[in-house]
Amino acid sequence: MADENAERPERESRPSPIDVHVGSRIRLRRTLLGMSQERLGDALGLTFQQVQKYERGMNRVGASRLFDISRVLDVPISYFFDDMPAGLSEGPLSGPRGRTYGFAEQQEPFSAGVDDQLTKRETLELVRAYYRISDPAMRKRIFDLIKSLAPGEEGFDTGG
Repeated sequence: MADENAERPERESRPSPIDVHVGSRIRLRRTLLGMSQERLGDALGLTFQQVQKYERGMNRVGASRLFDISRVLDVPISYFFDDMPAGLSEGPLSGPRGRTYGFAEQQEPFSAGVDDQLTKRETLELVRAYYRISDPAMRKRIFDLIKSLAPGEEGFDTGG
């Protein structure tokens, strides 16, 4: 009898760059909320080790699981694909019939280094501390103070 696994391609040992990106976005949001891997796992019915594997991109996050994660972390599903590094969303898609290309419109790349700034401990601590300020008027004054101290950026819109 022939080996049933002979026709199956071996699974790559490296995680997909897209899975790594989605995992890093899960970690970023979880950390911004001050939530532990264990607490996220409890909310999803998973162990913290499973959450850790998702965050590293070692395990691919399925659609229903991503939906659950988006609800627990209170973000739209699109959040996990925001700030996708250049090149990842531009390559061909592979499917059962070979290479095909997506129909999505070409998106402009985000500025380099922004994702790095968002994952620094200093940034995360600043955001956490900011949202711990319970008085909205005080929070707004601090926001305005920080904006006034920082050099202006052309085209930077805070939306508020």
